[in-house]
Parts: sequence; structure tokens; C-alpha cells
Amino acid sequence: MTGGSPPSRILVVEHDPTIAEVIVRYLERDGHRVEWVRDAAKALRRAAAEPPDLVILDLRTPQPEVVEVCRALRECSSGTVIMLTVSGDDLDRAVAVEIGAEDYVTKPFSPRELALRVGSLLRRARGAPVASGAAGGVLRDGDLVVDVGARDVRLGGAAVTLTTREFDLLTHLMRNPRQAFSRAALLHQVWGWSFGDSSTVTVHVRRLREKIERDPTAPRRIVTVWGVGYRYEPMEG
Repeated sequence: MTGGSPPSRILVVEHDPTIAEVIVRYLERDGHRVEWVRDAAKALRRAAAEPPDLVILDLRTPQPEVVEVCRALRECSSGTVIMLTVSGDDLDRAVAVEIGAEDYVTKPFSPRELALRVGSLLRRARGAPVASGAAGGVLRDGDLVVDVGARDVRLGGAAVTLTTREFDLLTHLMRNPRQAFSRAALLHQVWGWSFGDSSTVTVHVRRLREKIERDPTAPRRIVTVWGVGYRYEPMEG
């Protein structure tokens, strides 16, 4: 680690010891403190005793149900959650995002790519943003009001709960209205990745639409630009 920052503490919840060993080795090589546990119950005890900065959680974690595990981890720790999935289909992606994971990685995965994603998320959590959407100010578009500094989103006066990635994606699009972005461009500008699965952008856009669009099946704010990607179309002005 650089700049005198203490090492980040990472909790890996993975039942396969071979996969866990690879993850631990790569993350420790980057200077993180890494603890591996095989089951959800122990993960919850360790997270409560010493809250981690980041949790890597296998979506196929045995009982208790992984949804409840992820929610419980978020309640006892402010740390970020990365989900490991065994398939790249939309259902797994949607589940990962739905239960509050900031990101997901599909098995088999590149350990180095996982390590880079971990680093990106930790830098963001420590206040070193990689996207313009993390700057301060208040963004307004009709009944949608985003206080960027407070990371607060209101729609019609009601609070809207967004994950870190959803919030950063929304603010990035709102700061660049009527500009079309490819999925690859958003992956680079919002996620800070030069490579990776651009379908994660598609999943986050879908979830964001469900939270801020009156009719997510016919979005008026975050519109699809066919053959390109997405753009933000202001409701006013």
C-alpha cells in the first residue's frame, strides 16, 4: 500500500479452498490483510467482531441463504461486497445487484482482474474517485434531485436507495446530459476498468431505471442508444 495508508481488511467467503487460496495470494500480494472463511455463519461472526473494508462472497455459499448473508454483512459492516457467481447469466447478475453487491465476478475469473476490481472499489471507498460523478454539488432534473456530496437521491421528495455503483453511474450520466456513452466507455469512466464484462453496465442501468423511472420498460431519463449504449435525457430544459 502507498501513502502510509493502513492495509485494507478483506474477508473472503468461499467454500472451495483452491479458489480461496488463489484469491488470498493475489490480494495479499497487493498489500491487503485477507481472511478466508468457508461458511456464512463464521463470516458473520468475523464481520461483527472486526468489520472488513471489503467482502468477497460466493453467490453459491451454502445455508443460510446467501441473500440474507449479504444483507447481514452489510448491516454489521460498511464494507463493500463483491459477489462471485458461477454463471454469467442475467439472473445471477440481477441477484448480485439486487442484494446490494457493488460488483460481481463470474467464475472462472482472472485473479488479477479480481484484484484490480478490489483496488478500484477500495480507492473509491477511501475517497479517491475515478469518475467525475463523485465531485460535489447538487444535480436537479425535475423531481429528481441528487446531492452528490451527501450521496443523497430524492425522487418526488422521497429518498431513493442506490448502491455505490448505481449512484456513480447516475451522477456521471446526469453531468453529461444528451451525450451517448458506450458500455465500454461507462465501464472505464464509472468503474475505472480498462477491461471487464460490459454486461455489468447493462445490469446496473436496468436496476437504476427501476428506481428512478416511472415506467422502467419505457425509460425517459436513461435511454438506450441502439448500437451505442446509453444517454441521459433531462426531463426539463
